[in-house]
Amino acid sequence: MNDMTDGSNLSGYAYEDAELNHSHDYLLPALQAELARLSGEKRVFELGCGNGSIGAAMAAAGWDVTGVDVSEDGIKQARERHPQLKLHFGSAYDDLAAQYGTFPVVTSLEVVEHVFHPRIYAKTLFSLLEPGGTAIISTPYHGYWKNLAMAVTGTMDAHFTALWDYGHIKFFSIKTLTELLEETGFEVERFLRVGRIPPLAKSMIAVAKKPRG
Repeated sequence: MNDMTDGSNLSGYAYEDAELNHSHDYLLPALQAELARLSGEKRVFELGCGNGSIGAAMAAAGWDVTGVDVSEDGIKQARERHPQLKLHFGSAYDDLAAQYGTFPVVTSLEVVEHVFHPRIYAKTLFSLLEPGGTAIISTPYHGYWKNLAMAVTGTMDAHFTALWDYGHIKFFSIKTLTELLEETGFEVERFLRVGRIPPLAKSMIAVAKKPRG
């Protein structure tokens, strides 16, 4: 959950520790299920690796993990707690494919809602994937019934977190995230909604493919 912009003036996103957080209670099982569906080489790039906790969980399942994050604190904690992982300071605005190559799988959990330029972020995701590769992207879910429920219950302010430094600045629906990914060249296979019942889901997970050519 990191601001993946230029990697310098927004590098202060802080983490209390290198542990999983409450959102991983519903995100991690869904991610693990999607990864288990995939065959082939078990190499993954994590765009927005945070404190390394998700990377460590993927590594425990046999994945060779490489990742970057714009948070200096996150990378520091990740390296101290998970030195076996290849996690580095970096941004979606960097030419990451030139630095690290391409991968059969790229994951990016709860990142896109923090970026100022989502099209650059999406192009970086696309460039990191091998032809035929799979991207797994999550972001908080927004839809009619959830937005209505928040309005009725007076929880809009808490949800949109306007006073959170380095917080959410983009709010995606299935429609708008699909448009972003398809515009970039992805083929969107499906969406999952996780955390609560689907109409009130906390997050949504897009599974998209890079065409083979």
